[in-house]
Amino acid sequence: MRSRRTAGLLLLALLLLMTGVLALHTDRLLGDTSPRVEDTAQVYIELDSLQTVRAHLVRLGARRLPPVPPEAIDSETLWLARVIYSETKRPEEMELVAWVVRNRVETRFRGKATYRDVVLDPFQFSAFIPYNPRRQYYMRLTPHSRAPGWQQALSIAYYVRFADTTHRPFSIRTRHFYSEQSMTGRLLPVWAEGVHPVQPMRYRVDAQRFRFYEDIS
Repeated sequence: MRSRRTAGLLLLALLLLMTGVLALHTDRLLGDTSPRVEDTAQVYIELDSLQTVRAHLVRLGARRLPPVPPEAIDSETLWLARVIYSETKRPEEMELVAWVVRNRVETRFRGKATYRDVVLDPFQFSAFIPYNPRRQYYMRLTPHSRAPGWQQALSIAYYVRFADTTHRPFSIRTRHFYSEQSMTGRLLPVWAEGVHPVQPMRYRVDAQRFRFYEDIS
C-alpha cells in the first residue's frame, strides 16, 4: 500500500514539475540552484510530499489542474470523480459537488462512510438511481477513460479528496444540493422548501444550475 502510494505520488510530483506547476525555492530546500528532477521529487517525499503536492494542486483552482497520473487514482477518488462528472461538466461546479460528497463522507451522513457508499446511497444522486439508463456509463469510467472533460473531473476529485479543510467552500454541514434545470414537475425538492441556500466561497453560482444547502437532515 505504501509503495503504491509513494509511486503514484512520485509520478504526480514529476508531472507537476515538468509542466512548471510547482515553483520551488530550491536554494532553501536543497542548497542548490539547479536541482535534478529526481532530487526535487525526493524532497517532496521527505517533506510529507502528499500534503505538499496536494496543497499546490489546491492553489491552482479547478480550471488549471494538470492531469493526475492514473496510478495515483484510487477507488475512492474514482467514485468521487464519477459522481461529480455525472452532475456537471463545469469545473467550478464539479469542485462544489465534490465538497458536498466529501462532507457526507466525513460526517457519515445516512450512515455512509466511504465515497462509494455515499455515491451509491439509494436515490441520492440522480445518475446512480437504479434503472437510470446512464448509470452503467458512469460506473464504467476508469482512470484511463478519455471522455471529454473526464480527466479534469479526476483531477478535481483528487485534490478535493485530499485538500486541507481550510479550502472547504462552505461548512461541513453542507451536504445537499439540487439543480433546478434537472427538476421535473416542481421547482424545489421537498427538503428545500422554505430553506435558504448557502453561498459558496470563491465561486458565484448560477442559482438555476445549482443551489447548496446546509443542515438538511
